[in-house]
Amino acid sequence: MFASKSPDAGANLSGHNRRGTNRRSALKALAAVALAAHPAFSAMSTGNGPMLSTRPIPRSGEHLPIVGVGTWQTFDVSPNAPERAELKAVLRALIEHGGKVVDSSPMYGEAERVVGDLTSELGLRDRLFLATKVWTSGREAGIRQMEQSLKLTRVQRMDLMQIHNLLDVATHTKTLLDWKAAGRVRYIGVTHYHSGAYRDLERLVKTQQYEFAQFNFSMGEREAENTLLPACADSGTAVIVNRPYAEANLFGRVKGKPLPPWAADFDCTSWAQYFLKWILGHPAVTCVIPGTRRRAHLEDNVSAGMGRLPDAAMRRRMLEYLQQV
Repeated sequence: MFASKSPDAGANLSGHNRRGTNRRSALKALAAVALAAHPAFSAMSTGNGPMLSTRPIPRSGEHLPIVGVGTWQTFDVSPNAPERAELKAVLRALIEHGGKVVDSSPMYGEAERVVGDLTSELGLRDRLFLATKVWTSGREAGIRQMEQSLKLTRVQRMDLMQIHNLLDVATHTKTLLDWKAAGRVRYIGVTHYHSGAYRDLERLVKTQQYEFAQFNFSMGEREAENTLLPACADSGTAVIVNRPYAEANLFGRVKGKPLPPWAADFDCTSWAQYFLKWILGHPAVTCVIPGTRRRAHLEDNVSAGMGRLPDAAMRRRMLEYLQQV
């Protein structure tokens, strides 16, 4: 699964009572999310300016900032590349604004190594929520790859390990449940990047074996709203959104076009924020992970997670406007 580009980048559970309990838990979580959308409730402040709002992971109640960083392409740089200085500034700025979620994968070239190197240099490990993936076939190969990911990112325990693009999902699920029981990972998840996988993702999240699901969702790729996002809400599954700009295609649609003046009603000052706030206005979304290697774009992205978010009516209006420009 691919983390989205920023403008610069491009145990099956059954039984009626248990289902009822799960539904009530999901509804409680969504109620908490609705409160979290109010800046007085969710925005943290250290006296250094506005900070990112947070939302709870439904199964644990742990709060995550609602905007993080994806590392596909942007963090795939060589050891001596000048871009590493830019990426270090991106991670520093993420922390300064109350962010912590950084998502990677063995599929992303050097990204895991770069994340490990830079977080070590900056001394940020204890302040980040690190997520990566297993992307291979076979039990032993999966174990070797996950061990390598821990080594590259310089951690003893991964916050979130996900099964990338559902590759050999049954095999890796068994391993990850063992790893979670042993304390080697905190949470497990499944991922994909296109709507052709939504039926499989929906089936898997309904098993409630996974605390997280990661998939594409944007104003240009809205299919997840039909059944997948409701399934995640009903099962208490946290949602990480990738491809929030539909592979940067959304920026092409609005190039040279003005924001509507009513964007100020939800504290929006850029098209990037417009696209991200529309996603974050959906109560089932936990976090969105646009990728960038520029601090200025990181600052713009995280601003989408501050202040007011659009409600359902406003999200409809936003979509109508985008379709007209």
